[in-house]
Amino acid sequence: MSSTIAHGETPAAMNKAFALSTPPAPKRARSGPLADRLFGFAAKGAAYFTLGLLLAILTSLTISAWPAIAKYGLGFLTNSAWDPVQENFGGLVMIYGTLATSVIALLIAVPVSFGIALFLTELSPTWLKRPLGTAIELLAAIPSIVYGMWGLLVFGPVLAEYVQTPLQTAFSGVPFLGAFVSGPPVGIGILSAGIILAIMIIPFISAVMRDVFEVTPPMLKESAYGLGATTWEVVYKIVLPFTKTGVIGGIMLGLGRAIGETMAVTFVIGNFNQLDSLSLFQAANSITSALANEFAEAGEGLHQAALMYLGLVLFFITFVILSLSKLLLAQLRKGEGAKS
Repeated sequence: MSSTIAHGETPAAMNKAFALSTPPAPKRARSGPLADRLFGFAAKGAAYFTLGLLLAILTSLTISAWPAIAKYGLGFLTNSAWDPVQENFGGLVMIYGTLATSVIALLIAVPVSFGIALFLTELSPTWLKRPLGTAIELLAAIPSIVYGMWGLLVFGPVLAEYVQTPLQTAFSGVPFLGAFVSGPPVGIGILSAGIILAIMIIPFISAVMRDVFEVTPPMLKESAYGLGATTWEVVYKIVLPFTKTGVIGGIMLGLGRAIGETMAVTFVIGNFNQLDSLSLFQAANSITSALANEFAEAGEGLHQAALMYLGLVLFFITFVILSLSKLLLAQLRKGEGAKS
């Protein structure tokens, strides 16, 4: 350094010389305004395409179902007759079967899925989390037709002997409850279809719940445990409020899966187009199973239009359920604002 100063070079001059001798760092290529505009147009086009596709499907269903809409109107929703020979069609039996099986599936699947997600995130030992989670997720990979065959050949007889018969014995003659367990215990019907649907949607709901439970900040849970909260209190007061949007989304995903399921329901619901009682043991029909069974053989005219009308009703049911879930989330957010 002394030699450098002796030659009259100051530290500032040395830094300048070093900067001039060092090659400039390569500059990152900027995309430019044109690429940004193209990306914006592509994103907007994808959104508009999805909306246009949705409107196209709705328009197509409406046009195809118009002969039935013009003849039956909203009375189609309350008419239980389905007679292709006399061309007398009503969708009440299919609508009831779809809603009943989906409700039964949710009543069974949501508590079970919540328990699975709670165990995997809060209670399970580390060595068990991965294999158990993988085993549950493998249930979602089983084809629906396999569920249907298993439900018809294996689960149906077991249900008839060990569930339906004891329930009839216990509730026979009981007002109101006896009507729900009346009919021959043959192992197929609304209850059987609902249970099979519950088994099918448990992997979807539990996977979503587990994922959203895991994104809860560990500091919040550890703070609650440090204050003496129990596991249930942590889940009820910390995890669920923090992840309620994801939990409801997982439930809606499972409900959509249950409403749209076809093959498994077709095997075990009985495909009976009459509504004799409100019994959960009776054979019934659903919108998807009716479409799968009759659409290929339906001739052009009122029969085909009635089936398309059923498809339009299914579309509307899905839309109403999605809208109700959005309203529920909005009310929950409003309640949080009121509390704060």
